[in-house]
Amino acid sequence: MQHFKKVFPLLFSTASIFFLTSFKISQLPFIPGREKPEGLKIIEKSYPMTSFKSEYDEDAGDWKVTVTQTYGKTAKSTVLYYADGRMLPKEELANASKYWTLLYPYSFKMPEPEKLTEEEAEKIREQTSAEKRANLSGTPLFFFNAIYDADGRAKTESHLKKIKLFGKDSTVHEYIIPALRRAEARVLAESKTDQEVKFFLDQLLSAGAYNWREIRDRGSRSFHSYGIAIDFLPKKWGQKNIYWSWRRDIDPKNWMKLPMDRRWTPGERVIKIFEEEGFIWGGKWVIWDNMHFEYHPELIKFNSEVRGKN
Repeated sequence: MQHFKKVFPLLFSTASIFFLTSFKISQLPFIPGREKPEGLKIIEKSYPMTSFKSEYDEDAGDWKVTVTQTYGKTAKSTVLYYADGRMLPKEELANASKYWTLLYPYSFKMPEPEKLTEEEAEKIREQTSAEKRANLSGTPLFFFNAIYDADGRAKTESHLKKIKLFGKDSTVHEYIIPALRRAEARVLAESKTDQEVKFFLDQLLSAGAYNWREIRDRGSRSFHSYGIAIDFLPKKWGQKNIYWSWRRDIDPKNWMKLPMDRRWTPGERVIKIFEEEGFIWGGKWVIWDNMHFEYHPELIKFNSEVRGKN
């Protein structure tokens, strides 16, 4: 079962709720001269099955990155520019301010929504209005199109595989199958001794992934349309809430303050395992989507290796 969801990746710590308007990858540690930016190193290390060639382009005043992806006997190269963490084609450098950075804060702690101040809650209400959502900047997809050979529906679907995930049918991009299999094996092992993990598996209804569609109210492509986002939908959620918009229909003023014990979650151990295998969890967005996991190893590595040290 697929649902409309995910709008922008704001995280649930009061210090970073509105980082998208202020956070820059240039704030990362940087050695003067032509030292490769830390953010670019993180991106390259996060996709070991992909080849990267980086060189400083004096004319553009930026790092030029040739991303070469091989599927079967076919290799395809895409030239992108670092653009302060946005990874853009040269023709889009003049429009860089339109896009978010690929690397941004993600917390490994569980959210504490009840600690939001009224001022913070009001900002969230404003940012989630239909008008604001329609005019938001967006994630630059050029990098993901290169990694997943996915610049179009036909190309994307040529890389999809039907698998069983926790015994449920799922259609995913072939690139993420190894990470999924590692996460699955670890969750199944944990379920033998952890009752919360066992309950997650016993109550699991579906594990839907690929769905070619745009993000609701945004007109941009969902990561479900790459086959790298998965929704774990439970058979029932026991009077709890699972998705921000459905809660907003009930409580338009204070939906963002709903405590975690009133939201359905897969359980902290399941979340942690998937994070350790490169997936972020939508329950940590301010605009929360608690059934949703998304493969972004660059974010996991960035937040554990770079932000964690600073």
